Amino acid sequence: MSLELPQLTVTGTPTEMGRQYGAHFRDMIRLFVADRVRAVEAYLRDTGHEGTDRLFAAGAQCLEGVREFDPSGYQEHHGIAEGARVDPVRLFTTANMTDVRDIIAYPDDPVVVEDEGCTVGLLPPSMSANGRALQGQTWDLNGPDVDYVIALHRLPDEGPETWTVTCSGCQTLMGMNQHGVTVGTTNLKTYGAKVGVPYLSLLHRALAQETRSAASAVVEQAQVAGAHSYWIGDSDGAVEWEKTPQSSHARSTADGPLARSNHCLVDENIARETDLSPSTHNRFDRMTALLGQSDQHSVETLKALFADRADGRLSINRFAEDNSGATTNAVVACNPADLEFHACRGPADKGTWTRLEFERQDAVASA
Repeated sequence: MSLELPQLTVTGTPTEMGRQYGAHFRDMIRLFVADRVRAVEAYLRDTGHEGTDRLFAAGAQCLEGVREFDPSGYQEHHGIAEGARVDPVRLFTTANMTDVRDIIAYPDDPVVVEDEGCTVGLLPPSMSANGRALQGQTWDLNGPDVDYVIALHRLPDEGPETWTVTCSGCQTLMGMNQHGVTVGTTNLKTYGAKVGVPYLSLLHRALAQETRSAASAVVEQAQVAGAHSYWIGDSDGAVEWEKTPQSSHARSTADGPLARSNHCLVDENIARETDLSPSTHNRFDRMTALLGQSDQHSVETLKALFADRADGRLSINRFAEDNSGATTNAVVACNPADLEFHACRGPADKGTWTRLEFERQDAVASA
């Protein structure tokens, strides 16, 4: 049976939107937090750390930093926690788990414990059939997280209308706004994680910007907690940042199509890298090859690339039965010029693809 994508529209001030979100998905959010805590307890044990006291202390410090970095996002998060009747620090820490746990695990020497990962494809207008820039990615992490994937539609009193595909209780993960600005991310692992802005808060603020250049500046300038790649797209193309607490390096589709998985491409970051996903190089090479095979791409061909199983358990499209430690929990494919934001819950060939519609049909911004 195909997996359906739950959707919710929220309106009003940041706090009001958060309360609506938290109350609507209250039971799901509480289960999500409990599952994430169990998962991170096991992860920390495997990396030689017992207990979660330090984890939640680090989460509290990161959340306090978000108060200054993105005041409206901070208020919205507290509204979510209030609506769901969960502790805001506990929710924030579990939502941003990949960053906050790295603060605990990665100043030390961790062991390889799991195969996390996502795969991104970014195309310039010259490589699509209708001259539209295209962006998209899979989001792959713990298999049980597929039960919590939702699409959140925000109609704020101030700021742009947004859609995000994320986990219940979380803020922006993969999204598009009414100006055609798109965002997404993949996880990277480097030594040197520290208290800073976690990835969901960074993406949430970036998606509130009216242009790709403004959203890109948010990513470039943020003092982040852990390593990630971030892509920011619009109707003209995309820029992608390889971002760590120590450095920021950009690439652009102005130089051609871009693929990304879960390893660093910049020498200074490669030197700090740890715990590589066993599939990351396969997925990167496969997506690079698939993007380059045509200059007639479309949203539909992008969806097909994300369904690719050519490399078995090391493929772009990842199944629970691969027993790799990660599964494809959601996928998005974007055509910002026409405000097309397509998403599915689960793998690209198993989920029900849905076009998430915008109410505010503003002119699409350019970089």
